[in-house]
This record gives sequence, structure tokens and C-alpha cells, in this order.
Amino acid sequence: MTNPDSTAPATHAATLILLGATGDLSQRMLLPSLFALHAENLLPPGFTLVGAARSAMSDEEFRKFASDAVTKYLPRDRQNAARLATFLACLRYHRADLDDPACFGPVRDMLGDASKKDIGIFLSIAPTLYVKALAALKQAGLAGENVRVALEKPLGEDLASSKVIDDTIASLFPEERTFRIDHYLGKETVQNLLVLRFGNMLFEPLWRSQFIDHVQITVAETVGLEGRASYFDSTGTLRDMVQNHMLQLLALVAMEPPSHYQAGAVRDEKVKVLRALRGFTAETVKSHSVRGQYAPGAIGNRRVAGYAEDLGKPSQTETFVALKAYVDNWRWQGVPFYLRTGKRLPSRNTEVAIQFKPVPHSMFAGRGGKLEANRLRLRLQPEEDVRLSVMGKVPGLDREGMHLEDVSLDLSLATAFGARPRRIAYERLLLDFLEGDPTLFVRRDEVEAQWTFIDTIRAGWDKAGMTPQPYDAGSWGPDSGFGKTEQKYRWHD
Repeated sequence: MTNPDSTAPATHAATLILLGATGDLSQRMLLPSLFALHAENLLPPGFTLVGAARSAMSDEEFRKFASDAVTKYLPRDRQNAARLATFLACLRYHRADLDDPACFGPVRDMLGDASKKDIGIFLSIAPTLYVKALAALKQAGLAGENVRVALEKPLGEDLASSKVIDDTIASLFPEERTFRIDHYLGKETVQNLLVLRFGNMLFEPLWRSQFIDHVQITVAETVGLEGRASYFDSTGTLRDMVQNHMLQLLALVAMEPPSHYQAGAVRDEKVKVLRALRGFTAETVKSHSVRGQYAPGAIGNRRVAGYAEDLGKPSQTETFVALKAYVDNWRWQGVPFYLRTGKRLPSRNTEVAIQFKPVPHSMFAGRGGKLEANRLRLRLQPEEDVRLSVMGKVPGLDREGMHLEDVSLDLSLATAFGARPRRIAYERLLLDFLEGDPTLFVRRDEVEAQWTFIDTIRAGWDKAGMTPQPYDAGSWGPDSGFGKTEQKYRWHD
């Protein structure tokens, strides 16, 4: 099989067609990110952004929409009125109703001879519209060898449906011109995970089952549906968060050292991990998974409604998932990977915690010194930092025994690299997409390995009759499950 990474596009796309240009993602992330790149002269020369969406809008109205988005969502210290004016001059808009197969004709006509331009197309639309959008692009002649496409997750709702979408994509865009986005891969701390592991002799020799007791990955949200009711209720937390973000984080934590920091080498190692994930059964889902749905409660000092009230009807969709997963290979045999994610939890927090095993013998026990095992925490949000917990002696004469405490060695990225701008994750991903670098994007075989694992959980839930257990909004999930019953284990809240 030919490696699709070996022929990745080398030319820079100076034209970006943004489908879904008036949507929430475009407003909050994509337009501010593109302006930030423009302000630093990082976009290709002659860059043109063509916005397209169902709404009727003139060029000037779209520019006003983009200006408002940049002003509202880009940090104030990165705004520049003079550069904003030149960015807005690069913007055009065309209405595109996907119910009309010829909707991209005006875009093609505006571009002139599209075959002579390197074009990037970003589908910031619901995945259920991908097939229809791709057909319209093909009809307009916007699927040639000079065109690459970026797609947001999730692709499909299970392995079978994801293959249907990917087969449609592949009929127009070969793998080297298909860029599947998981925005977590654009975060600095996620990329720092690779540097921490493979750029420091301190960690990699210990990064294995002989020295690591377990790994925790938490993605906690305080928000509820926030205007995504229809999408979320048909998807659920398992498919919305675990299938992509959390499994990608797990793969980066667990993968073997790639020979080079190149797309093929990195993604080859990730897919090996995903394929090594132990599937679930109707029995193991009972002991190794928790499925929950938030009930009324409080976030901070604010009372919030339960999921059914937010949705306006009863539902069996989960808003909380916790899993105990295993990677069946030599490096990780017997090491549990605990994954936890949910809505209406007490705090917004995304982190990876590596819990090391305790020392085999404590020489301080006879003097009353109590040791805690070392722990490495990588936080992605709300702040990006790396924290290593090590044991230290409390100052004193020790006449009543030796007192030991765990002390944190902190690396705050905001402090260590304070002079550098704090970038939106999409800045890196959009720039890589325009330049044709697929390293931080997800390959088809990764997506299929992720769905294969997720499908075993959903099938296990169905066979075991596991429905979501209620938990109070503002709590850390349902009271029952492995997280409450394993005595040696506790979440790092």
C-alpha cells in the first residue's frame, strides 16, 4: 500500500473557500485565526478568502461580519486596526445553498480558471452535509488536483457510516489532499507532549508499564447544550468527545517514538496504538465504563437545569462518559488508561495525568516519612502548563519525625514564553492546511481504528442495557462506576 503521506501537497494554497462562513466556528475561531495569521504576514501572497453559506450576504456585509468576529473573539493585544482593513479587503462572499447542486457555480466563475490556482476548501458545516457539499464542488469543477479539502469531526456516527463518507471523499480527493481536523492537535501543550517525551532523556526511559501505574485523561466542561441541542442529542458525549479528542490524546501519550517528526512517521505510530486498544464487551462495559446524564444542580453559585429540561424532552443521550481502557502491547500491558469527559462538571479543565509507580522501598519510613508517587500533569485548558510532582523534605529538625511533602515543579507556558503570542489552535491548523502539511491532521486509518473501538462500547452498552445514570450538574459525574470502587485509584480533581 502506498503511503499517502509521501506525496502530500507541497504548494501553498492562496485561495481558501470557507463553507459555513457565517457559522459559530467561523465566527469564534476561523476568522479570528485567519486575521491573526494575516497580521503577521504568514498567509500566502495574494491570499483570498471566499466565504460561502446559505445566508444571503454581500461582500461588504461579510466583511462587517468578519470584522465583528475578530474584534469580539481575538485577544485585544493581538488586534491591529490597520492590518484588519487589509485583511478585510481579501474577503469575498457567495451564497451557497447545498440543496442546489449548482450552488458553487458563481464561486468558480469568480475565481476564473480554477485549475491554475491552488485552492483550499474548508467544510465548516455539519458532517451530515459533507456528501452533498462534495457533489456540488465536483459539479462546479472545484475538485481538481490543485484542490485540497479540510473537514471537521466527527466523520459519521459509527465505522460503517464513516466509511461511506470517506469513500465519497476519496472519490474526489485522495488521502494526500484530505485534511481531517481535530483542533486539539493544534494546541501547544499537545505538541509539547511529543517534545516532553521524545526530546528529554528524563522521561522516555520511564514511559512504560514498569514505571507508570496509570494514565488519566480528563476533558471537563461546565457548559450544557449551548445552542447545539439538535446536534448533540443525536451524537452524545462518546461520539462527540471520546471518539476524536480523547483518543487522539491517548494515542499521543502511548505511541512509540517516530523516527522523524513527519506526517507519515507520526501518524503511523498513532494508528498502531489505536488498533491496539482492547475492545469492550457486554460484561466489561459494566465494570469499565460509566454513562451519565446531568440533572439539575449548580455551577458555581448559579442554578442550572438538567439535560432533559435544556433539551425540552426526555432523552437517553449521555452527557458524561468515563472509561477504563487498555492498550494491548508490550509497552503498556496492564496499565489502565482512565478517560473522563462530561458536560456541567464543576470546572472547565482538560489535562493528561501520568501517575508513576511508588519507589520499591522507602528508606524514610522508619523516621515517619511518607512518600507519594510522582505525578506528571499536562494541562491544556484553561491554562497551558506542565507540572511534575516530586517529594521534598519539609524544613525542620525532625525531632518528631521526618515530614515529607510533594512539591510541584511547574512549567507555565504563559510564563516561560510570555513574549510569544498565545495562539488559537486553529491558527496552526489553518496555516498547515494552506501549506499542505498533514502532520497534525487525522488520517483515514486513524479514524477507522477510533470508530472500531467506540463501536464496541456502544454495542456493549446496548447488550448490557446500560442507560445514562443521573448526576447533579456541578458534580464529577454519577456516584457508581469504577472511579468510585477501585480503592488504589482516584481522579486528580
